[in-house]
Amino acid sequence: MEEVSRLFRVHKNTVRNWLRQGLTAIDEQRPTVIRGVELRRFLTDRRARSKHMCGPGRIYCLPCRAPKVPAGRMADCIAMSPTTATLHGICPDCNRMIYRRVNPRNLDTVRGDLDVTITQARLRIEETAEPNVNCDSTEGGHR
Repeated sequence: MEEVSRLFRVHKNTVRNWLRQGLTAIDEQRPTVIRGVELRRFLTDRRARSKHMCGPGRIYCLPCRAPKVPAGRMADCIAMSPTTATLHGICPDCNRMIYRRVNPRNLDTVRGDLDVTITQARLRIEETAEPNVNCDSTEGGHR
């Protein structure tokens, strides 16, 4: 048990909780010994149970912990590069922003029946040749 807690950098109580949740030890005697194959099976199954796949027209909401259809069935798609874009919407339940990373080439499959507005991402500061217009300094000194 101590080796598992050190290996995964978790507290020993976490490993004890895993044992209560279905991780099986070799026997009931101390020290508690867990086979590596069993630990891998348990953690893989645990991760698979917690995954929620987003189908077409859905964006995962972290606070609600579930895929959601954005409010008004509307989303914005901001293209960052030829292979990366982000869908933005509003969760209909908690009114927070929800995001989904997509490949722009697969947008028709991912969007489902959402009304999607596609925009290009703004240039980053290092990608622009013009100075920032939000600068509060003036050329002639102080005002």
